Amino acid sequence: MKQIISVINQKGGVGKTTTSVNLAAGLARDGHSTLLVDFDPQGNASSGFGIPPEGSLTSYDVILEPANLDNAVRETNINKLYLLPANGALAAAEVETASIQGREALLKNALAGANYEFVLIDCPPSVGMLTLNALVAATSLIIPVQAEYYALEGLGQLLNIVQRIRETVNPNLELMGMLLTMYDKRTTLADQVSSELHSHFGDKMFKTVIPRNVRLAEAPSFGKTIFEHDKWSKGARAYKQLSKEVESRVGS
Repeated sequence: MKQIISVINQKGGVGKTTTSVNLAAGLARDGHSTLLVDFDPQGNASSGFGIPPEGSLTSYDVILEPANLDNAVRETNINKLYLLPANGALAAAEVETASIQGREALLKNALAGANYEFVLIDCPPSVGMLTLNALVAATSLIIPVQAEYYALEGLGQLLNIVQRIRETVNPNLELMGMLLTMYDKRTTLADQVSSELHSHFGDKMFKTVIPRNVRLAEAPSFGKTIFEHDKWSKGARAYKQLSKEVESRVGS
């Protein structure tokens, strides 16, 4: 069964794109055909693969249908990993789709024929039409949460929105897990945040924790995933572990 996983949190700077890119790479390295959908107008997932922001078909073209998915998908330098890029044009979709009936299902419809084992959607840091499309298209969610004081801020609102989506247009939507990111084991605060998240979400917390890691932060500037940039780093080990955990949770 095809797994469509939206990586989502309306807060910025929590590791959504880092997780989307490196989890997609980890799944592909494990032999799964994987499509990463850049659905953020900032296009950071695309630039993380060294794909320029202009000059190619993007997720904007796919949801508004001048292009089909196969024509817009790009190969990456990782076997079995493909990318649907994005750029700033995607920001206009919020306005341009205002009069389209069923606009919340544009991405779902575009992905209907996608022939991949995993589709990962890198969502924008907001709750708008693009995020709504990602929620409607997804079979499951991964919510990265930064190990900081305001970690739980806004999560209640996001989970309420997820519940409303489940009750209306996507009853099969599941929370795969909460992922603790930017974890620094040297700080008491990180332990406190971790404890609080575990008390709230229990077994919905991934066992994998993504550490603060300079090599993770550097990799996008080279247009590489962490596995290409430094496969022996703590960040690479963490995302390899996360890939295995995701595979286990979906039974693949």
